[in-house]
Amino acid sequence: MDYFSGLATDLENSRCEKLQSPSYLNLCLSIFILLGILFSYLPQHYRIIARGTSEGISPYFILLGTTSGTCAFANILVLPASRADVACCKTVSTFECTAGLLGIAQVGVQWSCFTIIMLLFLVFFPREQSLPTDEVEGEDKQSYTWRTAVTVAFLCLFHGLAIIIISATLIISRPNHLGNWANILGLTATALAAIQYLPQIWMTYKLGHVGSLSIPMMLIQTPGSFVWSASLAARLGIEGWSTWGVFLVTGCLQGCLLVMGIIFELKARRQIEEDNDLVSRLS
Repeated sequence: MDYFSGLATDLENSRCEKLQSPSYLNLCLSIFILLGILFSYLPQHYRIIARGTSEGISPYFILLGTTSGTCAFANILVLPASRADVACCKTVSTFECTAGLLGIAQVGVQWSCFTIIMLLFLVFFPREQSLPTDEVEGEDKQSYTWRTAVTVAFLCLFHGLAIIIISATLIISRPNHLGNWANILGLTATALAAIQYLPQIWMTYKLGHVGSLSIPMMLIQTPGSFVWSASLAARLGIEGWSTWGVFLVTGCLQGCLLVMGIIFELKARRQIEEDNDLVSRLS
């Protein structure tokens, strides 16, 4: 199995030349983004563990986010420009190779961190009490159960295995089609990312609070998504639109969820202050 087969010589040469003259501004920005991605997810990991529950997080948000991240990671791995960058590591210096592969590392770290959220969602899913979904007056209340959480985990696992098998098959037998496969993965990741936040926005709206969602995480990630998208666009060019477009869409939708979460938090704090004032007047 040759990961580098099917690469055009002119593409590989142009990528190698680009790696040999790195932009130090873009390098510093890429390192900053990599660390920002890693640390931005820590508040979410901590909040779920500290609360001891994943209440308030939509299973469909987890499912769509994990599968979208898997497609995005596979996309950048099989993208011709990325494969050319990896191939150039045979000829360029270690520093130039490391700098050139930071874009792949960023997407990989993002995928890993969201996968950890999926695992925490499963581990800390409330067993005694199911998560609410829609509650309509006069109708029975529907709930997300432990079976729902396990189903989400298995679907994410099955999806990841399917992506690995298809990618490996193309690398072995049809390397010239990897560019088209990368575009399919990018489009799929963008489509999943475009709807990823919709069930979470709806669930948060129905609950009237953020639950186990971390507002600090969203405060970091919302502007970070736009910076990350711009950095990947500068690194991969217009032909890498299927990679950086994912994070542009995600940033817009996450911003909507962030605004809603802040509004709910401010209302909750205002209500607590009013309740405390009322208690102090009565006592």
